[in-house]
Amino acid sequence: MPALSPAVSVIMPVLNEERHLRNSVRHILEQEYDGEMEVVIALGPSTDRTDEIAAELVRETASSARARVHTVPNPTGRTPAALNAAIKASKHPVVVRVDGHGMLSPNYIATAVRLLAETGAQNVGGIMHAEGENDWEHAVAAAMTSKIGVGNAAFHTGGQAGPAETVYLGVFRREALEQQNGYNEEFIRAQDWELNFRIREAGGAIWFSPELRVQYRPRPSVKALAKQYKDYGRWRHVVARYHAGSINLRYLAPPTAVCAIAAGVVVGVALTPWGLIVPTGYLAAITAGSLPAGRGLPLKARLQIPVALATMHMSWGYGFLTSPRSLAKKVIASRRPTARPVEAQEA
Repeated sequence: MPALSPAVSVIMPVLNEERHLRNSVRHILEQEYDGEMEVVIALGPSTDRTDEIAAELVRETASSARARVHTVPNPTGRTPAALNAAIKASKHPVVVRVDGHGMLSPNYIATAVRLLAETGAQNVGGIMHAEGENDWEHAVAAAMTSKIGVGNAAFHTGGQAGPAETVYLGVFRREALEQQNGYNEEFIRAQDWELNFRIREAGGAIWFSPELRVQYRPRPSVKALAKQYKDYGRWRHVVARYHAGSINLRYLAPPTAVCAIAAGVVVGVALTPWGLIVPTGYLAAITAGSLPAGRGLPLKARLQIPVALATMHMSWGYGFLTSPRSLAKKVIASRRPTARPVEAQEA
């Protein structure tokens, strides 16, 4: 008789997700997985119909023998607090993180559980497969999956399966989350990278596999995309200050570009037109880079790819450069004792 698949808890931090929440949960409930499942939605203080839709999902699955939805409050609205609340309210040995605008591929959970067993990793994840619903979102999706978009990370652009620094979302062994006391709630952004860093420091492995795909819906406007990437850069600098030695050249490219372009504009305007070579060269580079990224897209979407690329690069770099030391000091002051390595705990 074949062994039963382990039971799985799916945790979802949501805030103002009326547009995608029902569809995201549907992709969970329709998983090709024969183990028991539960879906725990952590509700932030939404101003749209998110809470109403979540309540409907709870009612609709109340009599299900396979997978039920239930909710927990997250009054702060912060993602790491939501994740910790959902983890605490869940009960199964495998914990799957999903966002309210993420759509799991049909065999995502089954594949992730298999990979946990095969690799011995503490967390496995795959590709953040960005897909748009209009021309602007198509442009952002193309920019995100381009090798000149967000640093050529495997979970954006794909690649070979293997150990990784971090992965998109993640499917965890519960004991790994418990060992690390969950997410650090001081990290409003970059909480995934920071948690995975701690797991690796404790001797655990993070595993990337292109077999795992999650559809992702990009931000719907330039303003929203700029805020998203400014926050990413701001908090990635906090991680660098919190965990010494965690930065690399890939993360320094956007702030370097911001400084070089700003200096080029100043020199070009105040001293000599030769200074404009840098910003002009940057514009030429992202325009050329957008051509292969936009293959197959409508003309209006292709024309917006350079705008999306520049928004992502400049916002990330600006956020990194302006990240205040006081924010890092606050986070460092909350530092928890470092967890003992996995080997030491098992000795």
